[in-house]
Amino acid sequence: MAGLWRAREGTLSRGRRRLCAGLCIAAAAAALTACAGGNTEFFSNTPPPQTAEPAPAATLGEGQVRVGLILPLSAPGNAGVAATSMKNAADLALAEFKNPNIQLLVKDDGGTPQGAQAAAQQAIGEGAEIIIGPLFAEAVRAVGATARQRGIPVIAFSTDVSAATRGVYLLSFLPETDVKRIVDFAISRGKRSFAAMLPDSAYGAVVEAAFQQEVSRRGGRILALEKYPPDPGKMAEPARRVAQAAAHVDSIFIPDGADAVPQVVQALAASGVNLKREQLLGTGLWDDPRIFSTPTLDGGWYAAPDPGGFKSFSGRYRARYGQDPVRTATLAYDAVALVAALVKTQGVQRFSEQVLTNSSGFAGIDGVFRFRPDGTNERGLAVMRVTPSGSQPVSPAPKSFAPGT
Repeated sequence: MAGLWRAREGTLSRGRRRLCAGLCIAAAAAALTACAGGNTEFFSNTPPPQTAEPAPAATLGEGQVRVGLILPLSAPGNAGVAATSMKNAADLALAEFKNPNIQLLVKDDGGTPQGAQAAAQQAIGEGAEIIIGPLFAEAVRAVGATARQRGIPVIAFSTDVSAATRGVYLLSFLPETDVKRIVDFAISRGKRSFAAMLPDSAYGAVVEAAFQQEVSRRGGRILALEKYPPDPGKMAEPARRVAQAAAHVDSIFIPDGADAVPQVVQALAASGVNLKREQLLGTGLWDDPRIFSTPTLDGGWYAAPDPGGFKSFSGRYRARYGQDPVRTATLAYDAVALVAALVKTQGVQRFSEQVLTNSSGFAGIDGVFRFRPDGTNERGLAVMRVTPSGSQPVSPAPKSFAPGT
């Protein structure tokens, strides 16, 4: 799971047709049959034509239902690169979906809240019934405020849960979901006493709150919790304080990316922590080849989507566009495929709150997900183990959400 946006900032009515355990929108191949018991094919058996780049256009698709797609296409640096990749993924979803009756109104927000607000106004003025995007929290808030006045729902990509609200749904990888999954799994394996080394950042603050809440909820104990600054030379003191408690803990939680985690474990080892005795735990930011190539992290556990979906998606994306997608590109694919499927199956209620917050959820490239009424999401994640050859599943991702949860 990419840490790009996390670093910058800080997912049906039972009386209507129920889409089995959710709406099947992911394509493991070019064709996909709608859930068990149905025979409606959402995806075409004919592979889309391969092109180097999508044709430049203000719209994608020729369907009758108009959908706003707001991304920071002209923003500098990684934001613009990611936005282009996500636009391509949206285009790929249309190409793989069988007869999508939607037209994407592609709008560039320039990476600013003001640009996002203007983009939302343009899309709504052109008849958009729902908006997909934007990417960052302030832009999401601007779009949400504009869309709410017209009763238009939003499916956005920020990882900042404060941007979520009723009618503004985040289809992103939320840190809180990672924390819940890895803590629940660790406790199910007999782990009860925890220490944590957390980055002193917005992301670290979010993870800290979720970690404390989840450990307490599951009856565990946190015996040491230390924050470290970005400067690797200043990790020794917080590592020393964790080492003082290490004899009494059975797990150490290090929720950071590959730029920092190897240095954190090196500091812990230098402080006398026996890394073979304590179970190392992480979040989806660990899903990185640099983590797998760090010997001291071998055997560590982290929560992430099952990698098989992204691997299949990447192959199809690469064949069409001649380059690799950014990790967050699947979010745009899933959002477009979900909207197309709702248009195909749910009639005039397709974008109602009741439909979008169906407790059975939906199935996408990265597994099952569902939106909560408050705009946040829940994802079905796997728990992966770090090995020198890559990640290996130790607990598979659920295929559906338990009834009544």
